[in-house]
Amino acid sequence: MWKTLKDLFDSLLPPAGGAPPQAAEHTLQLATAVLLVEVMRADASFHEAERRAVLAALRKVFHLADDEALRLAELATATAQQATDLFGFTSQINDRFDMAQKLHMVELMWQVAYADGHLADHERHVLWRVADLLHVPQGAYVNARIRAQQAAGAGRQG
Repeated sequence: MWKTLKDLFDSLLPPAGGAPPQAAEHTLQLATAVLLVEVMRADASFHEAERRAVLAALRKVFHLADDEALRLAELATATAQQATDLFGFTSQINDRFDMAQKLHMVELMWQVAYADGHLADHERHVLWRVADLLHVPQGAYVNARIRAQQAAGAGRQG
């Protein structure tokens, strides 16, 4: 089930000109999943609610079955543990997502952050950094946070 480290890095490279569209889609799915997992990993303590939020986001964005979302999240966790930065993942998203899709993704990341009922400083930092790398305007970033906060019933926390 786990790919080798080389396979993981190769999957983050842009697909070759003759590569099937499915390869590009898998690369995009992995990049998106890694960013969602990074928010979950940013919290000092593990919360099952955050893991459920990651899986729900993957199912929603990519229309995956439960087992597919679970496998993707496991691969993303392994990939995130090996990653040294977020640029390779955000560049994949910048190449394929329009601004509306990026904003939706940032909102899903906020939902992961708020899933456990509080916002850790490191989660906030990861989200700020990802939004910056995705070129999301500050106002849209704040609005995505507010929508996620309201959806989580988190009130004015964080």
